Amino acid sequence: MANAVGLLAGYALDRALGDPRRWHPVAGFGQAAGALERRLYRPDRTAGAAFTALAVGGPVLLGAVAAAATRHRPVTRAVLVAAGTWTVLGGRTLRHEATVMGLTLRNGDLPAARRRLGHLCGRDPSTLGESELARATVESVAENTSDAVVAPLLWGAVAGLPGLLGYRAANTLDAMVGHRSTRYARFGTPAARLDDALNLVPSRLTGLLTIAVAPVAHGDRQRAWQVWRRDRNDHPSPNAGQCEAAMAGALGVRLGGRNIYFGRSEVRPFLGDGPRPEARHLKRAARISGAVGLAAVGLAAAYPVTLGRLVGAVSRRALVGAARRRGPVAAAGERGPAGAAGGVAVRRGSGR
Repeated sequence: MANAVGLLAGYALDRALGDPRRWHPVAGFGQAAGALERRLYRPDRTAGAAFTALAVGGPVLLGAVAAAATRHRPVTRAVLVAAGTWTVLGGRTLRHEATVMGLTLRNGDLPAARRRLGHLCGRDPSTLGESELARATVESVAENTSDAVVAPLLWGAVAGLPGLLGYRAANTLDAMVGHRSTRYARFGTPAARLDDALNLVPSRLTGLLTIAVAPVAHGDRQRAWQVWRRDRNDHPSPNAGQCEAAMAGALGVRLGGRNIYFGRSEVRPFLGDGPRPEARHLKRAARISGAVGLAAVGLAAAYPVTLGRLVGAVSRRALVGAARRRGPVAAAGERGPAGAAGGVAVRRGSGR
């Protein structure tokens, strides 16, 4: 119950206030991870795996210690989960950036829109026109609705504070070193693979929720479902296509094409049917993102007191059963002090 209340309160804080403007903990983590990278960097995957394990393991351990310390203090636990949730979410900021980009494009201020794009993604905006700037924004909103809203809430529901902090750490590392470049081609692979694994379920849930809430932005659920089923696996990312295909179908636009980054370019398959995105589509994309967030926090808050409680009860019963099965064998095979120790182990197992 404390986790559920904390997730709801943290989501409400993000919805009302957005990201902390000063002393953001994620920015502090990024600085610490950057310092660790400089010490451990070598152009191989072993070094990258060590870096990823240390950088993600630290926040997970911190969250586990805090969760253990507040095991019998539900109010304190709820406050910590609320603070952690607010820290790792980015839904309000994401919607704000999409809305501002839409207003800027409608005003015809391409230089300002190009400068603004860096708040959403790492593409080179110097040659992009309205349609390509709008496409980049829609794609970023779709993907980051999963990365910055649905995935943190899901991992917070399943694993509490360790899940919240560990997910955000892994996602931040992917943004730092997971991209394809000469420096990070091998070193960044473990971080990228971990982020992919952690987002397998959240990205698909985001796609399904996008389809479900499509009517809030005058979208067609049936069309969104058809596009999602047809195009979601065409994207080179195992997760981004799930979100982008659903958003393309919900808005009735065509995403994908040539993306120009600083020093490289990629050609992405087309997702969806219809025209290329325009400024008018950005407000609708932001509205869908907000509705997906509301649905996700409802599911996340319900999990600890419904399915999560059932999973916990089954797990405890399985552990008790395993301890009972091991107990008599250990007692029969041991003598003297060792046998006495085995008896204590059985009693402890039976008492949980």
